[in-house]
Amino acid sequence: MPEDTATLDDLPSHHGGAEALARLLARALFAGRWRPGDDFPKEMDLCRHFAVSRNQVRNALASLTATGLVERTAGRGSVVRAVDDWHLLDPLVSDWMTGIESLDASLVREIFAFRYSAEPMVARLAAEAAEAADLERLEAAYQGMCDTADAPGARHAEHDVAFHDAIYRASHNLIWRQMGHLLRPSIIALIQSSQAHVHRRHAGLGDSLIRHRRVLEAIRRRDADAAESAAREVLRRTAIDLAIVPAPAANHPDPEDSP
Repeated sequence: MPEDTATLDDLPSHHGGAEALARLLARALFAGRWRPGDDFPKEMDLCRHFAVSRNQVRNALASLTATGLVERTAGRGSVVRAVDDWHLLDPLVSDWMTGIESLDASLVREIFAFRYSAEPMVARLAAEAAEAADLERLEAAYQGMCDTADAPGARHAEHDVAFHDAIYRASHNLIWRQMGHLLRPSIIALIQSSQAHVHRRHAGLGDSLIRHRRVLEAIRRRDADAAESAAREVLRRTAIDLAIVPAPAANHPDPEDSP
């Protein structure tokens, strides 16, 4: 069996048109099935495997090309582009990423690096600009996190991402609010990956709740410095859960773990 065909064997079945096929292939890329620099399956292999027309395959590949995921080269076919070239903030890419259960480790690091540089600043802006309705959204999301902490999963992740989305909205900056909307699928994916790590090490979500509560309280007090610092600590814990940075040694407990 040709190598290109073998890489398609355990993909989910395809139903629908070119848009659905592009989504299926993009999600496989996000999960790391093909690495940057790899040859992407040839048109005819895709046609045979999914039993679709060449025109449908070409339209799907055109979407992957337009969003920077693959590059089509005359005489070679399609090649997976470097993650740096992927248009992660393209609304179409955000839609493809919605609901994905696992992301490739390199993509996780890229998304996390952006969040780590941006969200503490957004939390600072939220502390300075939040209105009563913003605080209500934050408090409702945090309460939802508390209510679902004993059974983490999709519902807890939704409350968690609602908390972060409320911070972006509370900045009252149009660009940051739009950025929060575009980042929502990737934030959900990171939260789910982080939760899975916590579950594997049989740890609870008490630490996460404490850290999120500190962000909420700092924004409520309009303490911009504290909000920025607290948001950074939330993300630092996420980095540990995702194995982006090592966990503190057992004999050197994390100073931020105390309430």
